[in-house]
Amino acid sequence: MSMTNGLRSVSVVGTGMVRFGRFPEVSLPQLAAPAVIEALDEAGIDRRRIGAIYCGTVSGGPLAAQRIARETGLTGIEAANFENACSSSASALRHAYLAIAAGAVECAVVVGAEQLTRLGGGPLDLGDEDVEAANGLTMPALYAMRAQRYMHEFDLSARDLAQIAVKARANGALNPYAQIRSTISVDEVLGSRQVASPLTLHQCCPLGDGASAVVLAASDFPVANRQGAVTILASHLTSGRYMQGGRDMTTPEVTMRCANETYESCGIGPSDIDLVECHDAFTIAELLYYEALGFAAHGEGARLIREGQTSLNGRIPFNPSGGLLCRGHPLGASGIAQIVEVTRQLQGRCGARQVAQDKPRGPRIGLAHITGGGTYGFDHGACAIHILGR
Repeated sequence: MSMTNGLRSVSVVGTGMVRFGRFPEVSLPQLAAPAVIEALDEAGIDRRRIGAIYCGTVSGGPLAAQRIARETGLTGIEAANFENACSSSASALRHAYLAIAAGAVECAVVVGAEQLTRLGGGPLDLGDEDVEAANGLTMPALYAMRAQRYMHEFDLSARDLAQIAVKARANGALNPYAQIRSTISVDEVLGSRQVASPLTLHQCCPLGDGASAVVLAASDFPVANRQGAVTILASHLTSGRYMQGGRDMTTPEVTMRCANETYESCGIGPSDIDLVECHDAFTIAELLYYEALGFAAHGEGARLIREGQTSLNGRIPFNPSGGLLCRGHPLGASGIAQIVEVTRQLQGRCGARQVAQDKPRGPRIGLAHITGGGTYGFDHGACAIHILGR
């Protein structure tokens, strides 16, 4: 039995997704079921051997995991639901990982699902006590403030920001699961409707629905897909620290801290990583995470996009799936969608958007990063980072 620090090794043995888009006509369980069934079929595990189902969703209503279990024949087992804003399904993954690593469960399904098109538009309700939201600080406005401050302090142009959207579109155009599958030019990005200066429409993630799923199992658990299994090398989840008064808009505190703690826990650093799926809900977010995750020094993130270092064929590809900007961001589904992408990239299954095609052995280690929500006094409410390897 493989053990590390008293915990069993855990692998991703099955993945599943539906194309992200707009599907208000189906129920949440109907939307999620194909992703769960695909993951189970890929794993080759008899459903009677699944010990738990964990679901991450923000607006999916009560007992989402149980409703999806009913749709997929997984009833009568442990079922739990997680709401942690955009990091909901990544949080579910974290707890499934811990349950298996500790020996409480042998294998589990983790599913993320969301139907934002059923909400009718507008910002999510953050509660009456959130004075920033009550005074109009929406997520686009918050990230626009980050962009303005960064452009004031460091070397970053509007065209640099737009190039991040261009990269996302180029990658998403190659992804059959992406909500947006068309390329775009820098001028088209800058010419789109302004949302919150300097962010234009094409620099903001789209509204949509989607579902994604993985099957996790102890690394010594017998599965048909063992040869293609990808190991979870690190799993970390933390919350933002409350900061009264002003905060540095150019430094994502919770991501930087989460990344450092994750790297320290597994002995892996940025130089070891072959690809990253990060929380690029807005173009400026991806650039900030270049730095917070340790791939560029503070204030030097623009250099990576100018030099093509984060493109599919670059030194460290970011968001080969198209990211939240292009694959889409149905909140609860996004965290597991990142895990699906990283797993399939490490398995060499991503076709035209496959990274590290020039390396004889392909990519070996990938990182998935997602944050959860903005709430008064916090950089973000939550941050989850998972490092996978083969």
